Amino acid sequence: MRNINLRYAEETYNADGTLATIKLHYPDNFNFAYDVVDDIADAEPDRRAMVWCNPEGEEHLFTFADMERWSNKTANYLASLGIGKGDMVMVILRRHYQFWFVALALAKLGAVMVPATFMLKEHDLTYRLDSASIKAIITTTVGDIANIVDNVRNQCESLETCILVNGAGGGMTQRDEAGNLLSDEPVGAVLSGPEGICAVPAFREGWEDFNTGVRAADDHFERLDTNVYDPMLMYFSSGTSGNPKMVLHNSTYSLAHLITAKHWHNVDPDGIHFTIADTGWGKAVWGKLYGQWLMEGCVFTYDFDRFHAGEILSLIDKYQITTLCCPPTMYRLMMQEDFSKYSLSSLQYSTTAGEALNPDLFDFWKKTTGLTIYEGFGQTETPLTIANLTHSKPQPGSMGKPVPLYTLQLQRYDGTECDTGESGEICIKMDPRPEGIMMEYYRNPEKTAEAIHDGWYHTGDVAWKDEHGSFWYVGRNDDVIKSSGYRIGPFEIENVLLEHDAVRECAVTGVPDPVRGKAVKATIVLNPGYKPSDDLTKELQTWVKKETAPYKFPRIIDYVDELPKTVNGKIRRVAIRKEDEAKAEA
Repeated sequence: MRNINLRYAEETYNADGTLATIKLHYPDNFNFAYDVVDDIADAEPDRRAMVWCNPEGEEHLFTFADMERWSNKTANYLASLGIGKGDMVMVILRRHYQFWFVALALAKLGAVMVPATFMLKEHDLTYRLDSASIKAIITTTVGDIANIVDNVRNQCESLETCILVNGAGGGMTQRDEAGNLLSDEPVGAVLSGPEGICAVPAFREGWEDFNTGVRAADDHFERLDTNVYDPMLMYFSSGTSGNPKMVLHNSTYSLAHLITAKHWHNVDPDGIHFTIADTGWGKAVWGKLYGQWLMEGCVFTYDFDRFHAGEILSLIDKYQITTLCCPPTMYRLMMQEDFSKYSLSSLQYSTTAGEALNPDLFDFWKKTTGLTIYEGFGQTETPLTIANLTHSKPQPGSMGKPVPLYTLQLQRYDGTECDTGESGEICIKMDPRPEGIMMEYYRNPEKTAEAIHDGWYHTGDVAWKDEHGSFWYVGRNDDVIKSSGYRIGPFEIENVLLEHDAVRECAVTGVPDPVRGKAVKATIVLNPGYKPSDDLTKELQTWVKKETAPYKFPRIIDYVDELPKTVNGKIRRVAIRKEDEAKAEA
């Protein structure tokens, strides 16, 4: 191990071992692909970079030398298609290993990677392609996304090149009653081994075949001149109204994720880290790329389609996962499993982000596995900014304290600082500008000015701080319910509901109310053995009244079979709100 992380960071520690200060330093030409991945590959070619597998039975171990070789081949291939510095390239590759080849290759070329989810429809995709002037799109054969691209590509003037990756199943291959894979092309274990990498071509009229092109490309790529402050990565971030914003990052974003991996995920360079995230979302590069490889660690990737808790628990033992990060919703689904069926002895550390962590889940995981779940907070616009870092002692339900790279303040609407215990917007000091915070909302100076002004980045997230300096999440500005003059955070009510035996999952939102402005509504998934009824509704309302201020109880309770979620398992309260607003207008 070369301790590459120390090359780019100066750190000091408190007496208890927690990180006290961190200062990043780097040359102007820093490039994550060249200076981290290729550096490790040249010094320790056999060091593990990624263990990858899928439900079809295909499995690969990629070393850092493999990543250097395949990213070089990919860079040469993409360059042959006219992709170069500054070009915007949309990447929709689910959890295919080709995503990592592409991410490194685009960094080497100085192009901008624009990851996106495979769940986009025609309207979503058209907006993204046009607003970002996407030059090329790289998509998977798995699912319907290639058809959707074909339906809109002629409407998008900037789009010059469409590149298709044969995903060889992606967890979606059908099986017969005996469990045998049903496919007209090679999938599964037949693709394992060196010859299986990028082995299966993809034929579609008007598209370039990624796998064939990359396999044929030269594996030597001469370093190009790039700058650490050049645009490197861009995500679309949706709000509750208007079109998604384009969040643009430079290469300091990759370096800032050193804290994510080293001081929060507690990545073991000789272990294996598993962050459950689809590559269309920012959480993937949080937990499956930048920080982990700065720590010279190995990441685990499972190219599945739908989350099944038992399946994930079995993988932890099979592949000897040492550190795990996933959203609270996924931990909650694991709670429903019989843990006596699984061995989690390899697991040494657990973290979570994406939603606030409910205390009952915190307690269950500690009792069942012996492990504390360390919560963290950040956004598409930022790396990790608040967290229970290693060696800290988390309080159940607290998101932790600001990480040392950033100066945070909770502010009122008038920009003044909140008192202890008072809820306010989480704001990050921008003078001097810290590494890792977005460059801007691309092509949207108005939204950028709304978010970054008076020396602060305004996150739009609301929290309160206790006397020890720990932050407690309340919700998005959009999620906070304004009812009869009160400001009500949904998380507190959800915590109370989840302590009732009947409640498996829940989401609290505000619904239009002619008297109160908004009424509190709880959308609930019940545990087995419980059925919706007026009596149960009254019982749950009384339950909340006993545990919180009476004005916070849900006046409306809706029972559903499942909650709307992102592909990464995060509950989409915005989808519930939009449906209720549509009903109110009808």
